[in-house]
Amino acid sequence: MIRHFLRDDDLTPAEQAAILDLAARLKQTPYDEKPLAGPKTIAVLFDKPTLRTQSSFVAGIAELGGFPMVIDGNLAQIGVRESIADTARVLGRTASAIVWRTFDQSRLQEMADNAGVPVVNALTDQFHPCQTLADLQTIREHRGDLKGQTLTFLGDSACNMSLSYLLSGATAGMHVRVSGPAGYEPDTELLKKAQQIAATTGGSADFVADPVDAATGADVIATDTWISMGKESEAGDRAEIFEPWQLNQSLLGKGADGAIVLHCLPAYRGKEITAEVIDGPQSVVWDEAENRRHAQKAILTWLVS
Repeated sequence: MIRHFLRDDDLTPAEQAAILDLAARLKQTPYDEKPLAGPKTIAVLFDKPTLRTQSSFVAGIAELGGFPMVIDGNLAQIGVRESIADTARVLGRTASAIVWRTFDQSRLQEMADNAGVPVVNALTDQFHPCQTLADLQTIREHRGDLKGQTLTFLGDSACNMSLSYLLSGATAGMHVRVSGPAGYEPDTELLKKAQQIAATTGGSADFVADPVDAATGADVIATDTWISMGKESEAGDRAEIFEPWQLNQSLLGKGADGAIVLHCLPAYRGKEITAEVIDGPQSVVWDEAENRRHAQKAILTWLVS
């Protein structure tokens, strides 16, 4: 059976833990395992701007012995010039797996339904599971076992990072709190799904309206840009609405002793996070950025193998 990684809850708790173990091993010995030797081709498609996703996937695929076939979505015009289904059928005959950074989740699902090879979500409007897998790896490195840790996300609780944290953290047995202004709450059904997962792993998943309450006692405090791609026209309004959720030294001080700071980048200092915090001693964002490569190598290895 072909497996895909389209959203965080595509992995069981045991599978997630095994992939994180593999990611840690691949980080220690990055050139020892070559599951893509041949080289096998991995199609890597980008409909949205990218830095970390492209660099980490291209480097990681090469380290695994494969060939990263990078495709510019603006040139391919997938779903416009040619249907997603037909594109999937073509790429499935060419590549051993497909990695796609695109817009609505339905586009990714249609690709997976027709490709005949594993498909990986490199970011959609709804989820960012490769990022949160790297984040979990980073938390394990700095805080130890994930189970029982409290992770707080501050900002747009309806955004893809918030939703992926709910699912991935619940799968890992963490206590996940997402916090944002009224009107920016997480999808109700998605939150229920995270709570159902958490009930089986000993974790929890909650929306906490007050940012101080959400940050208090947290082992990990994460944020993301307030202006997601496609929301640029809302920049002025969001800056005022989200100001109480800025990750600054005051909110960070509410966290547990030794709390760490995550940000998936790009970061806008003075907006969602202060320079004092992101460049401070509790920030692990550069480890987090590096771990994209290792976590993605692990998920590709697992899927292709």
